[in-house]
Amino acid sequence: MPTMARLAVTVTAATVFATTSTAGAGAAAVDRAPEPGAPREFVALDSVDPTIIQEMRYLSAHNFVGERIDGYRQPVCILTRPAAEALHRAQTRLLRQGYTLKVYDCYRPQRAVDHFVRWAEDLSDERRKAEFYPRVDKSRLFEDGYIAEKSGHSRGSTMDLTIVPLPAVPAPPPAPGQESVPCYAPRAERYPDNSVDMGTGFDCFDTLSHTDDPRIEGAPRAHRQLLKSALAAEGFVNLPEEWWHFTHKPELFPDTYFDFPVSRRSVAGHRP
Repeated sequence: MPTMARLAVTVTAATVFATTSTAGAGAAAVDRAPEPGAPREFVALDSVDPTIIQEMRYLSAHNFVGERIDGYRQPVCILTRPAAEALHRAQTRLLRQGYTLKVYDCYRPQRAVDHFVRWAEDLSDERRKAEFYPRVDKSRLFEDGYIAEKSGHSRGSTMDLTIVPLPAVPAPPPAPGQESVPCYAPRAERYPDNSVDMGTGFDCFDTLSHTDDPRIEGAPRAHRQLLKSALAAEGFVNLPEEWWHFTHKPELFPDTYFDFPVSRRSVAGHRP
C-alpha cells in the first residue's frame, strides 16, 4: 500500500500536440509520444534471480480494488538493480533453510497509485471489503494511512513479499465464498495462498498486519520474524504496519516517483 513522501518528483509519459492543416480546412491531430522505459538502473527481478516466485497481485482481480490495476501489463517484478541483487542474496539464505521468497508487488507506477486513490474516493465501491478491510470504514482509508497519493513502490526499491516452503506447490483454487472471508481469519478459511501462515493475508487492511502485533503468536509470528531477519541482513527495512512491505536502503531514487508501465518492454535490454 502506498505511503506519503515529500519533495515528490513524478516522471510521466510526455504528450506531444501537433497541428496540421489541409486545403480549405484546418485539422488538429494529437500524437502521444511512446511510453517511457525504465532508467538503466532498473532490471527485471528474474534476470537476477529466476528462483524467486512472482505472483503479481495487481495484474489480477484478486486485490482490494477488485480489478486489474492501471499500469500493470505483464506479470514481471521490476526493481532497481541494488534491490534486486540484495533480494537475490536473501533468497540464497532462505533456500538453505528450506524456503523461497515470493513477491506480490515490486515497482508500482504512479498511474497505479492514482487508480488506488480514485477507488478510495468512491465510497460506493466496496466489492472487496469483506475480505480486505472488513473492520475499516472505507471513508477512513486515507486518514488511517492505508491509501495515499504517493507510494515508495514508485521509487523502485520497495517490494511486497512473503515466504513459501519448499518444495513450492501451487495454491489450490479458492472454494466458493472464500473471497468474502476476512483476511485475518484462520489460514484454512481465508483465500488460499501457498505461502507459510503469516497470520493475515497480503494487503490485509487491519492492525493485525502490523509486523510485531502481540496478538500474532506461534508459527505466524516466527514466520514474520524469519522474513524480516533474512531481509534485514541484506539492507531491507520493514514498514512496521505491514509485515510484507520492505524497502532496500539506501534508495537509488529517494525522491523520484516513476510512471513507466510494468512490462518487460520497460526494461528491455537492461542487464544485471
